[in-house]
Amino acid sequence: MALTRRDFAKRSAYTGAGVALAGSVGVLATAPGAIGEEATDASGDDGTRQLGYGPLIDDPKGILALPAGFSYKIITRTGVTKLESGEYTPSNHDGTATFEGSRGATLLVNNHELKGPRADWPHPVPLTEGHVYDPAASGGCTVIEVAHDGSHVSEWVGIAGTSTNCAGGRTAWGTWLSGEETEDKAGDHGMTKDHGYVFEVDPYDQKANRDPKPIKAFGRYPHEAVVVDPKRGHVFLTEDADTPNGLFYRWTPPEGFAHGRGKLAGLADDAGTLAAFKCFDSGGRFVDDLSRATEPGTVYGVDWVEVPDRDARTTSVRKQFQDGEVTRARKLEGMWWADGGVYVVSSYAREESPVQHDGQVWFYNPARRTLTLKVRFGVNPDPSKDGAFDGPDNISVSPYGGLIIAEDGEGVQHLFGATEDGRTYPVARNEINIGTADEPEYSEFTGPVFSPDGSTLFANIQEPGIMLAITGPWRRQR
Repeated sequence: MALTRRDFAKRSAYTGAGVALAGSVGVLATAPGAIGEEATDASGDDGTRQLGYGPLIDDPKGILALPAGFSYKIITRTGVTKLESGEYTPSNHDGTATFEGSRGATLLVNNHELKGPRADWPHPVPLTEGHVYDPAASGGCTVIEVAHDGSHVSEWVGIAGTSTNCAGGRTAWGTWLSGEETEDKAGDHGMTKDHGYVFEVDPYDQKANRDPKPIKAFGRYPHEAVVVDPKRGHVFLTEDADTPNGLFYRWTPPEGFAHGRGKLAGLADDAGTLAAFKCFDSGGRFVDDLSRATEPGTVYGVDWVEVPDRDARTTSVRKQFQDGEVTRARKLEGMWWADGGVYVVSSYAREESPVQHDGQVWFYNPARRTLTLKVRFGVNPDPSKDGAFDGPDNISVSPYGGLIIAEDGEGVQHLFGATEDGRTYPVARNEINIGTADEPEYSEFTGPVFSPDGSTLFANIQEPGIMLAITGPWRRQR
């Protein structure tokens, strides 16, 4: 049953417009007035604990600045470390998930955001026999096993021959959903098959990854992140696109369908229902773009509008809707399921959006069918100056409270935390300059995720392609 504008307006009248309908979520609570407020240092003058872990300390190796007491280890590095088959680790590390391995080891699945022909990249994902979708494509994902003490690392191909594998998402049944952030069809850029799909990868079973098949039921468009509602079975998907801005999607499984290992591969191409979101405010007014929300705590009601042609045979999915039919947002990126709902990032908005900003974090509550703005970052006036955060991208929920967010903006790049009251604090800073001394450039962080036991934060620097394991005195953030 849809949540009607009248129902939403009636419920909002009792709570006040822009205020959460029922309490606050436990992981990142509503923070009225918090516009990406930066936290104080780790210890105050009175000896009480403050937020975060203190200032970041320059790395003499020029790789990763961390707070005092923290250290890092390089797990994989493009052109340096090698797969079990002997090829070098592929480049452009992106979305990552962790899984429990045997004897205390951690398994990770790592996307590689490589678009276009293989000849364009020095280190594409190797075409492992039996694991290739399109031999012309350069992307895919690898599986990495890391011993508990970090003493042993091995890496192999999970899937190859896909394109622009971006954020992705972990499933409740222990697999990885890898989406292609592209709309290339067969014949475009040398491709031999259509792209823009989601693929399932099993980190535990290489046989299950043979003969990869796209999950066409989820639609063909520039995929970013994927999240599964473990209670209702819905699959939520983000789209990073513009002209026009992208959409937030929900796939509803067909009646009687039960999720599990290998089940998605058996779906018909038109199975279930793929729909895009449509938001309205407490007065029942349609919201055309999420950038219009400028106050954390703003709550929208959500309806879902079915996609006419999910495989986009003639028209891109987001272009199949007219103005007024769906709500749009620029750079819908990372997602994470927690606290009974979905955290969703809009990385930034510029001239292509009604209102400019440098990042939003939303929470979609499927039980109430509401979308709440949790954190908003104003436009950073000087991205080259360290201190301010902008351009949130990949996110994960920290076992120590709040979110860990990967920065993908201009200038300096960080991993940073966001707390229950909307404050932010630094966790790491990328110090690898891939530009010049006069015009420095720093690649984005991607795929922050904790090990299953919470002792290690894994994260990537996309270029030149490095996976890092960060350890230190983690503690609960309040």
